[in-house]
Amino acid sequence: MTRFALTVVRHGETRLNKEKIIQGQGIDEPLSETGFKQAAAAGIFLKDVKFTHVFSSDLIRTKQTVHGILEKSKFCKDMTVKYDSRLRERKYGAAEGRPLSELRAMAKAAGQECPAFTPPGGETLDQLKMRGKDFFEFLCQLILKEAGQNEEFSQEAPSSCLESSLAEIFPLGKNCASTFHSDSGTPGLAASVLVVSHGAYMRSLLDYFLTDLKCSFPATLSRSELTSVSPNTGMTVFILNFEKGGKGKPTAQCVCVNLQGHLAGTWKQLKSCPLQQVIKLQWNQSHVKH
Repeated sequence: MTRFALTVVRHGETRLNKEKIIQGQGIDEPLSETGFKQAAAAGIFLKDVKFTHVFSSDLIRTKQTVHGILEKSKFCKDMTVKYDSRLRERKYGAAEGRPLSELRAMAKAAGQECPAFTPPGGETLDQLKMRGKDFFEFLCQLILKEAGQNEEFSQEAPSSCLESSLAEIFPLGKNCASTFHSDSGTPGLAASVLVVSHGAYMRSLLDYFLTDLKCSFPATLSRSELTSVSPNTGMTVFILNFEKGGKGKPTAQCVCVNLQGHLAGTWKQLKSCPLQQVIKLQWNQSHVKH
């Protein structure tokens, strides 16, 4: 049996987010001052979590967000980030750079509603979902391959430290009790993966987990919460479980969806700090590891 955790975080706020302008893939807008502070708050919240892999969309708003998160980490500050175009936001074609209200007007004129409507030159929901599925299947194969190699060269079981570091801040004990307690006979996590992506992409990934993987979600979540767009730096966490041999689809359990509590406590402290004390204003490309 191979288990791993997947933590997906939306990028911090940009000026165009606040102005409700569609960015998609064609408008590569950097984080705003608020966005940098959100990234720092997310980093402080995740500072004790031990990630084994870090992936990010290759757009600037996600690059800056993952940099802000790792800068605060106790264990992952020097980790190499793998930038992947499959994690990019949905492509909105002719609607990119235009107000959200115009996208809704375009959809209405076509007799459709958002988000099902696809603007000219844009990406359909099915195409977006397939892109997310492609990345997820690649990730699963990577984790299974590495887990197999570790088993071949080491007789030790996966360490529980990856799971315990997540359990300090996420409700694993409540939602994954049968898979967390050491006396259950279930092995520890083989990997803990951090992914930084985008709002529409994360909503599509949730749909894939719900409809294709039959993922179980916390009973307290409503359908509207599962279909809503994550707030900036919102966090969603999954535990994936492959039976021995790693064949077939994994069973998936969602720990939380679009968590944003990290902004509540830290935000008051961050608001009173000069931005340069929270995170570097200058985006130093020498810190970005490809």
